[in-house]
Amino acid sequence: MSNKIDNIIEELKSLTLLEAAELVKQIEETFGVDASAISNTGMVMIPNDVNSTPVEEVEEKTEFDVILEEVPAPKKITILKVVRSLTSLGLKEAKELVESTPKTIKESISKEDAEEIRSKLEEVGAKVSIK
Repeated sequence: MSNKIDNIIEELKSLTLLEAAELVKQIEETFGVDASAISNTGMVMIPNDVNSTPVEEVEEKTEFDVILEEVPAPKKITILKVVRSLTSLGLKEAKELVESTPKTIKESISKEDAEEIRSKLEEVGAKVSIK
């Protein structure tokens, strides 16, 4: 650290609780921040600007689609059997699905189910993605 920062740290160590509270209040007013928001990693300063735009919350995705991306020709029959067992499609429908990749196999399923389906298909040689 530089001498300037070392000096500031030493000065902060010598403050009383009342002086420290007054310092925090002055910093909040001067820089327009709120020092009361605290995270696990330390202090977080949030601007106190009334005109600021609200932060949109990112919704965690709960439904996933499993997409069959590619089917290698030598493994087509094995993949077809797995697709039939996963989708309950008839032989003709499953064959059309496998031959028209990329194609969605399952829609709006949980992440765990999507991962399980992907692992079964990748096990037999298919290339699968989850979206």
